[in-house]
Amino acid sequence: MNLDHEYFMRLAFQEALAGYENDEVPIGAVVVSNNRIIGKGYNQTELLKDVTAHAELISITAAMQSLGAKYLQGCTLYVTLEPCTMCAGALYWAKISRVVFGASDPKYGSSKFGNLYHPKTEVIGGIMADDCADLIRDFFEKKRK
Repeated sequence: MNLDHEYFMRLAFQEALAGYENDEVPIGAVVVSNNRIIGKGYNQTELLKDVTAHAELISITAAMQSLGAKYLQGCTLYVTLEPCTMCAGALYWAKISRVVFGASDPKYGSSKFGNLYHPKTEVIGGIMADDCADLIRDFFEKKRK
């Protein structure tokens, strides 16, 4: 299986743009199995009034429903920002095979706390990192004005 990380990150970025347009923190995610998207989402914490409505959780729930399974072995999550500890925990329990993220999150990213993913999960960061970071930075700059 040859995944094109930038291709799928661009699709996650499109989800982040949808979040941006809906005044949500612009983080997007897609879950891929066999080079096919089986789940996608963007942050919806404002819309749903739910602090757990992160892009990762929305996309993994959709992926599990798509597969009819509670584990995501053999799947890859593409997400525009490094997952937080809550999302890393969910990804641990989902047994996802790979997490690919765009921008690092030195303040809230899970790597700040060591490896919180399943021991078999491969983690790759820095795909479209500048684009992903710029979108979030722009969102918060506009909020502060």
